[in-house]
Amino acid sequence: MHRPTANTTPFARHDPSKPRYTASRHAASDPVTGPSVLAAPDLYISQDDIEKLETSLGPLRGQVAKKPHTAAVILGGGSGERFGRKGGKQLLRLLGKPILTWSAEAFDAVADVGLIIIVVPEERMDEYCREAIDAFPFVTPVIMAAAGAIRQESSFSGLNMVPLNYEFVAVHDGARPLVTPELISHTIATVRGSVDADGAVVGYPAIDTLKLVSDNNIIGTPDRAAFWTAQTPQVFRTEVLRVAHRQALAEGFVGTDDSSLVERDGGKVLLVEGPRDNIKITVPEDRGLAEAGLTLRLKAH
Repeated sequence: MHRPTANTTPFARHDPSKPRYTASRHAASDPVTGPSVLAAPDLYISQDDIEKLETSLGPLRGQVAKKPHTAAVILGGGSGERFGRKGGKQLLRLLGKPILTWSAEAFDAVADVGLIIIVVPEERMDEYCREAIDAFPFVTPVIMAAAGAIRQESSFSGLNMVPLNYEFVAVHDGARPLVTPELISHTIATVRGSVDADGAVVGYPAIDTLKLVSDNNIIGTPDRAAFWTAQTPQVFRTEVLRVAHRQALAEGFVGTDDSSLVERDGGKVLLVEGPRDNIKITVPEDRGLAEAGLTLRLKAH
């Protein structure tokens, strides 16, 4: 377990001159031809820039409200098989910091998050805590939970560690290091601000042409306007998610994410449009994209 240091420096607030993330169910314009997609930034990074960033990199400013309402469950139990790295990818360093640390620091900087639960293989808890948490000045209390054989089991394990006084729970993939405190806060606020919403999922409109396939034969081309790519964080009312997990366990149902369990149980889940750079590091080539995104963000600050 990690005992955080007493640091209460507030995190920098959102710049009103810059656009916020917006809750949406339909894209305002075609995501392929829209101007926001075409305006790609310069991704060139010199070796000097990388070295300077690695030596001067500082953490986000952690903070905790007097009465926080949200607990975060960060899933770090994947084997990293597709990434091809023995022991998984969560401790792989991006710009001098473990992938898992980048994700956890974003939640540490959200005042409404009062507890961070990191789900990792039980036999490696000490290693993850030492390398990804204790080496950095977290303010929010951080505890570990044992990962299961599949994602759903890991999520349920983390959920079982959430105290009853937390009204909301945010579930996040530990391998999404580009998540921002602003996106997390906005997703929490989306659920809190809708009395009939059981949860909210971050995602973005599908931009590729989709094909329905059977036995390698294309049988249809659906309208991509109806499809979104789901990401994390996914924020839910805690008790709603508990019930959905218990129901799925009792009936032997396995979903691809937490939202699918709530949806199956009749819950109302909203869609929060987030940035496409909130990628999940899955294969080796994703590392370069993540480092480029982090570098651009750090240079902008």
